[in-house]
Amino acid sequence: MRQEPRQDPAPLTRHLRIHQERGCTVLEFRGEIDIAAATEIAPHLDLVTAREGVRVVVDLLRVEFFDCSGLRLLYRARSRVLERDGQLQLVCTHPLTLRVLKVTGLSRLLPPLATLDAALGQPEATSGTL
Repeated sequence: MRQEPRQDPAPLTRHLRIHQERGCTVLEFRGEIDIAAATEIAPHLDLVTAREGVRVVVDLLRVEFFDCSGLRLLYRARSRVLERDGQLQLVCTHPLTLRVLKVTGLSRLLPPLATLDAALGQPEATSGTL
């Protein structure tokens, strides 16, 4: 079994914390995810999603604001993970963010779960399709 490198749970940026849990890499977005935050997050997201067969959870529970820049990050993460035969789960409960996900159709491609435990408990889950 391949060991994944452990990452420091301290925030990499003020908008992102990365940690390992149950064989998944958890990208915990924080605060306001706008164009400035997306610019900080994107290089770290690309590093995580560059590995073959990676299991990623994007956790939006600590997000207060989420605009189209955040949507682009999610689309990018999903595309990169699927290209490499990986799996991506999304955790989100914020009503306005859920509405944006639904209106844009991203909730069909990446169905949001209510808790991190729910996302980590779905090892065989894959992203949805249109």
